[in-house]
Amino acid sequence: MAVLQEYKCPCCGGAIAFDSTSQKMKCPYCDTEYEMETLAAYDTELKNEPADNMKWNTDGEAWQDGETDGLFTYACQSCGGEIVGDATTAAMSCPYCDNPVVMMGQFSGSLKPDLVIPFKLDKKAAKAALTKHYSGKKLLPKVFSDQNHIDEVKGVYVPFWLFDADADAKVRYKASNIRHWSDSRYDFTETTCYSVTRGGSLGFAHVPVDGSTKMADELMESIEPFHMEEAVDFQTAYLAGYLADKYDVDSEASIERANERIRKSTADAFAGTVQGYMSVIPEATNISLRKGSVRYALLPVWILNTTWNGQKYTFAMNGQTGKFVGDLPMDKSVYNQCLLRYTALFGAIIFAAAYLLWLL
Repeated sequence: MAVLQEYKCPCCGGAIAFDSTSQKMKCPYCDTEYEMETLAAYDTELKNEPADNMKWNTDGEAWQDGETDGLFTYACQSCGGEIVGDATTAAMSCPYCDNPVVMMGQFSGSLKPDLVIPFKLDKKAAKAALTKHYSGKKLLPKVFSDQNHIDEVKGVYVPFWLFDADADAKVRYKASNIRHWSDSRYDFTETTCYSVTRGGSLGFAHVPVDGSTKMADELMESIEPFHMEEAVDFQTAYLAGYLADKYDVDSEASIERANERIRKSTADAFAGTVQGYMSVIPEATNISLRKGSVRYALLPVWILNTTWNGQKYTFAMNGQTGKFVGDLPMDKSVYNQCLLRYTALFGAIIFAAAYLLWLL
């Protein structure tokens, strides 16, 4: 049985057929006409578009004999988090959920970190950043800031996977321009469609992906960037006085997140080069990675978890740059008062404008 070739209109996506009058392929939905050769070449190009090739080398370095001496693992019985500390670590609470943790025993397993960014800001700076974060928030309940335990700010080395690669990318867009004009009898609209292609190479270095399920990816990404030029080769001595989270998301499981960030950065970079059109819609993106490699790093983060009115609030500060983020509760009574006040003000403005128009 013969298989009929069906073509889609590049402009509107509708099925098109041969028009005997014009001797061209014509779309019955938008009336666009195409030369058969042009349409066949376009269809061939679509079928031959290669799939993404985003592969990574995820081999890591194992711990050597004696390197983990003096390191112990602490487990939170509430959230299941595993924290690495040294032998001098006293009784403590989990930096993620604030519940007590217990020592499990000698540290073992996991890969050895390749890099670490040492803490540059101390606990005093973290407390000051939290106080500044509260200031000026008119809808913040006063009792929340008064009763928060800012002494429980904890410094944690959070595990990150750093992805490096060169990317060869090709992006195809559907673009259009619209022109309107009129004569004595009719109004006319002409839509011109274009297939726009952009291609090139981009270099990606140190694309970070959080390796801990206890920390929300969005929260960790919000305290970026980390200045990776200040990273040094890992040594256990940097853990003294701090905690280190033990990764529970390996590099293989982090690849899709890295690819997602690379795709978005590529799309943003190429979209800025497509100009002169009234509308631009990306249709297809192809990315091939070269020299893709992954490194394991510990990055400095100050963390505070606090609970108020039965709800947990997590704050984080970049221990290198001081960037501070975190959600805050809202005083509903103050919000309602502000809403009522602005509603009344807006109503008065509308009334005054209507009265002025009536006078005119």
